[in-house]
Amino acid sequence: MFDFDSLREIGSTMKKNKLRTFLTGFSVAWGIFMLIVLLAAGNGLRNGIEHNFSDYSVNMMEVWTRYTTRPWQGLPSNRRLQFTEEEVASIRRDNPEVDLISPINDRIDTLAFNREYLTGRIYGVYPDFNKINARIKILSGNGRFVNDIDMKERRKVVVISRRMSDILFRDSIPPLGQHIRVGSLMFQVIGVYEMDNRNDTPPAYIPFSTCQALFEGGYRVGDIEFTVRGVNTAAESEAFEKRLRGHLARHLRFDPEDLGAIRVFSMGDEFRMWRGMNRGIALFIWIIGIGTLMAGIVGVSNIMLITVRERTREFGIRKAIGAKPSSILRLIIIESVLVTAAFGYVGMVSGIGLSEAINFVMEAAGTSGGGGNPGEGISLFRNPTVDMGIALSATFVLILAGVLAGYFPARKAVAISAIEAMREE
Repeated sequence: MFDFDSLREIGSTMKKNKLRTFLTGFSVAWGIFMLIVLLAAGNGLRNGIEHNFSDYSVNMMEVWTRYTTRPWQGLPSNRRLQFTEEEVASIRRDNPEVDLISPINDRIDTLAFNREYLTGRIYGVYPDFNKINARIKILSGNGRFVNDIDMKERRKVVVISRRMSDILFRDSIPPLGQHIRVGSLMFQVIGVYEMDNRNDTPPAYIPFSTCQALFEGGYRVGDIEFTVRGVNTAAESEAFEKRLRGHLARHLRFDPEDLGAIRVFSMGDEFRMWRGMNRGIALFIWIIGIGTLMAGIVGVSNIMLITVRERTREFGIRKAIGAKPSSILRLIIIESVLVTAAFGYVGMVSGIGLSEAINFVMEAAGTSGGGGNPGEGISLFRNPTVDMGIALSATFVLILAGVLAGYFPARKAVAISAIEAMREE
């Protein structure tokens, strides 16, 4: 049975062999520490990628016009293409995959209330835009987004960001219902939306019909954003994009193979690319981490093998004075468990502590980005922590390795007769 005398004897043995004990423990602690740090880094990367896509519909696509690079049916190259609402309607009508859709016209102008003013970006959008972009959050009591009646009646209403509200209404004036000046025209505030700090200059939103009538000559359309259904793989996305280009080529009269004429952005393609990259990085991290853990196991095994070899004479003396082989084995195993468990705990706590410290610093500093377009203002690293179950499992593996590394050579040593063991140098 294990008692205090056994513990004192193990402590005395470890004290006499400080370097050996330290090397054994360091192998364990370093293996656990590096595994946890690597896994935390992988989790931080994965969490950052997931957070970047959390505010967007993964099935969102965006298309915008550019200049043709090829002549087509008697028309010259270098023509500037221009969407109209006819293209918006035809994309929804002729492509059954399209679900929500919104054209976007944007401009930079001055927003003012009394003596307060700022220069910001104004987007003219459909009501569906709020559903396509989940990052626009209007909390209860903060009004609403643009609706169909606003569109139909071409109302001069505006939805502003919380940051805009804080700048324009400094005297604690409730913004809802107030009229602000957008350029030289007055618009009524109907909503205030929240947005995370990844966007330093969040825009204001007005009905697309109002924006088009007042600022775009009554017909021009900028970008078109929409969501798709049933487009889940890279092959399906490529096929849909090809059909979409052909459809728009017929409307705008350009070569369907002219990839420079229009640009298509697919959030699904971006998400699949990042997800595949993240899986590859995670696999690489696991390989490196397991390799580090195996290096720790090999280090522990070698040191325990040397330890048993050095103590063979001691085992012979113990057997000569009446010690049972089982008691000798028990001492070796308990010593292995104590060393690997203690130093494994140190490595685990150090690794978790470092990852939590990095996470704390990142949360305290905050993350901010540039614009509000897809791909801007992203954070590639977020919440770099590791699952406690994985940390405990890795520690248990090293403890088990330490036990086995001590058990097998010790069993072989105690099987030698006492006289032969005492002759061992």
